[in-house]
Amino acid sequence: MSDVAVHGDEHVHHPFLQHQFEDLGQQHEASILGMWVFLATEILFFGGALCAYWIYRFLYPQAWAIAGEQQNTLAGGINTLVLIVSSFTMAMAVRNAQLGNRRGTVAMLAVTLLFGSVFLGIKTFEYHAHWQEGLFPGAHFTWNEIPDVAPKVQLFMVFYWGLTGLHALHMVIGVGLLLWMIWRARRGDFGPEYYGPVEVMGLYWHFVDIVWIFLFPFLYLIPHFGVPHG
Repeated sequence: MSDVAVHGDEHVHHPFLQHQFEDLGQQHEASILGMWVFLATEILFFGGALCAYWIYRFLYPQAWAIAGEQQNTLAGGINTLVLIVSSFTMAMAVRNAQLGNRRGTVAMLAVTLLFGSVFLGIKTFEYHAHWQEGLFPGAHFTWNEIPDVAPKVQLFMVFYWGLTGLHALHMVIGVGLLLWMIWRARRGDFGPEYYGPVEVMGLYWHFVDIVWIFLFPFLYLIPHFGVPHG
């Protein structure tokens, strides 16, 4: 079935072909380009925040080391594995959509949704623990095991909560988009001719996963790597 079928003088368009595009191919290329432009702005945003993080890491290495030791490395490591696997299932969802495999598309999107939910659940557990430990910046910051560096530890936690919080927000948005993709896939919207939304969703999901691949070592591993304190 072609993008546009001709019957006499009438042109029957594909139901998901927007009027401003000549065909589905052009629409697909435009949507992919649009997502890459969006992701470029996201890279600039996270890149700027991480640059600031590294500046302060070099200024206050001891405080960063102590703050890094407050992180739950096991939970962060599990979440890293969860997201790596979710990237694979997301890629499989895109492939199934390209092949017109409705059940496979729905299944892989659902598994990706499950992994995303697991990530958010583990992150919520971490946040709750930090709150109880007095590691939330501001009036609720009560951690004072080493008074001299406590203010700088609080600065680290500003970066921690800010960066992981923004990442978690992107995950929540991704979970919402996955629910929408699953609903559309179940009603048979996607196939070899039209799978652009699933591929665009995949690009977004992979980007969010890659951001975490940077956040995990920066916030959990590197802060206290090779920095003696006592």
